Amino acid sequence: MTEWLGISHFLELSTREAIAGFFTPLGVFALVFLLQIILPARKVPGYVIDPNTGQPRQYRLNGLLVFLALLVIWSLELFDIPRDWFYRSTIYAVAGGTVFSIIFMILAVYTQPKREDSTPIMDFWAGRVRELSLFNNRFDVKMYLYVVGGSMLSLNALSASVWHYQEFGYASNPGIFIYSALFSLYILDYFIFERAMLYTFDLIHEGLGFKLFWGGLIVYGWMFTMPLWGMAAIPHPDFSWQEFSTANEKWNQVLLTDFGLTHERTAFWLFGTAGLFVIGWGISRLTSLQKYTFKRWPERKFLGIIEPEVIDAGERKILCNGFWGIARHFSYMGEMMLAMAVVFMFGHPGNLWAWTYTVFIISMMLFRQADDDRYCAEKYGPENWAKYRKMVKYRIIPGIY
Repeated sequence: MTEWLGISHFLELSTREAIAGFFTPLGVFALVFLLQIILPARKVPGYVIDPNTGQPRQYRLNGLLVFLALLVIWSLELFDIPRDWFYRSTIYAVAGGTVFSIIFMILAVYTQPKREDSTPIMDFWAGRVRELSLFNNRFDVKMYLYVVGGSMLSLNALSASVWHYQEFGYASNPGIFIYSALFSLYILDYFIFERAMLYTFDLIHEGLGFKLFWGGLIVYGWMFTMPLWGMAAIPHPDFSWQEFSTANEKWNQVLLTDFGLTHERTAFWLFGTAGLFVIGWGISRLTSLQKYTFKRWPERKFLGIIEPEVIDAGERKILCNGFWGIARHFSYMGEMMLAMAVVFMFGHPGNLWAWTYTVFIISMMLFRQADDDRYCAEKYGPENWAKYRKMVKYRIIPGIY
């Protein structure tokens, strides 16, 4: 079965290594916890109101420092952890991480009082509270989940690149390295603009249940790199490793033709997919930053150019121009474009592993925009939201959907 799936390389660990893999997420969780507590941070107000004070909740943000510290620890192989370990231990880490996520979720959920609308299923899935801080607000659970998830997405991708190069050498697929580099930059960008996360749907409205614990820690951190589970075990798409290893006379051809960016097809493949990724990333980031800017400074022009236009909805206002005048969830289109770039990035679009991230992201965005629409109708009022829908007709993709 694992041979057919193309992931038999994950089951080559010894029993001792498998056990270590199972507990690897717990070690990561503990390390990130310590780094978040110890490293300096800037304290900023968020969007959510603290019911105890009536003022915006305060957050300590040091995700960028934590991320950079983890990169240094990984690259220097501190704690005697090989750079390819996160990739090799993937299956066992997902299993162990799921178990530990459930344990932490249980502690977070069932130590809190029930809500009036609590049900056993909803308590488990969405939790009983939306906010949870420890140590006099020094440690925020939600932000911790995203720091772990984002950091591990990058480290798992980089670890896969190391393993891939060790396996295939000069027959390596450059798409693997581009994937790892782009997602690492994507995460770096996320931490640079970490404060904007405080104004997103997840931080404002999601409850602290299994969905957020498992999603933030394991899905985001270990399973978003699922394309690499299968694709890192495949060499450059133009030839097989067996051909390369038995035909040294092809060496010059390999370097000058198959890997040279003067080769039109290779150049189009590499630059085309990277370009699509960056465009999608840019759309997603700029759309989110426009909303962030509007929430913090309602009168400010976005990028000094786009003056906000709004629909008055009582005490609230609906931003309806700029990126938010193109489609109601234009940032989702950016994420979908980014995800489609992943399919072609490896040069093996016929391999189902290349589609795993894309199918997940597109499915999630389609379901989520429907939930967002329902929530916004409640938040702004059905009439006001209907007015916005009439003004901005398309949900995600302008002219199509």
